[in-house]
Amino acid sequence: MIKTISWDRDTVVLIDQRALPHEERYIACRTHQEVIAAINDMAVRGAPAVGIAAAMGIALGVWHSSGECLSDNFYSICDEFSKTRPTAVNLFWAIERMKSRFEKETASVPHVNASTMKNALKDESLRIHDQDMSANRQMGVNGKHLIKDGDTILTHCNAGLLATGGYGTALGVIHAAHEEGKSIHVLVDETRPLLQGARLTAWEMQRARIPATLITDSMAGSFMKRGMVDLVMVGADRIATNGDVVNKIGTYSLAVLARENKIPFYVVAPVSTIDRHTRTGDEIPIEERSGDEVLEFHGISIAPAGFNAYNPAFDVTPKRYITAIITEKGIITAPFDKGIKNVM
Repeated sequence: MIKTISWDRDTVVLIDQRALPHEERYIACRTHQEVIAAINDMAVRGAPAVGIAAAMGIALGVWHSSGECLSDNFYSICDEFSKTRPTAVNLFWAIERMKSRFEKETASVPHVNASTMKNALKDESLRIHDQDMSANRQMGVNGKHLIKDGDTILTHCNAGLLATGGYGTALGVIHAAHEEGKSIHVLVDETRPLLQGARLTAWEMQRARIPATLITDSMAGSFMKRGMVDLVMVGADRIATNGDVVNKIGTYSLAVLARENKIPFYVVAPVSTIDRHTRTGDEIPIEERSGDEVLEFHGISIAPAGFNAYNPAFDVTPKRYITAIITEKGIITAPFDKGIKNVM
């Protein structure tokens, strides 16, 4: 079984998603700085997976710290992780979880033992991982009835086991429907510019033996108009309390096309992806990555030398285009603000 992320003794082990689909290799991070580099370089990606990596990375950093100035080291490490990816709220949620555990331990005794603290933080990071796995499975249970036998599902980017602690969000629902015996077909759009669909989702579908076909991003509207898509199912990197969703760039276009063609548009995400401090999608920071990701691929230039590129990594899908949000605590439909309040 593929493990996206795991704790092995005093090391955080990550599958290197940059090498997929051609090579399954792992990165052994022995310092928290190496975990930070893996997040920044997209070796690990996907909102839930980034949150888990950050939690384990914080625990790893403290694990290798001396007993002196443990508190200062802890908060400094947390601050370093908070500067990695600005959009995915699971990162900040996980950091707050680790801070809460640290403060709980320090509040219980005047001078907490360093070894006790290190084990407590490691245990908390493993708990975050296990809870994500359970949430993914429950989202699959909650959402699989929305997929009918014979349906063709269009998905965007990668919201599978690689983007989470395991199983997946949007792909988790698809897995659950397939495991139930439903005959389904998945349209995997390539997801420019880093091709997470072509490289990662296609790889997951092939491993799971779920029938799937790769299409370019620009084909989606044509397939919908021709009646070749029954529903769209995507993940999320942050959800505002009004129901607006931020996900991989290109999600908004698919939502508009789905509305035009009267196709259900579902978002699948754990409750930890809902940002209780953000009212609308307009308030969510959108990460801008290097234009080189657009201008080249795997070091091969695909544009004229010296050309400029703009590369926002995410976009905002307004709530009016969303049919439902599937969480581990249930399915939320309009009015989204009321439904979100009920699951928080």
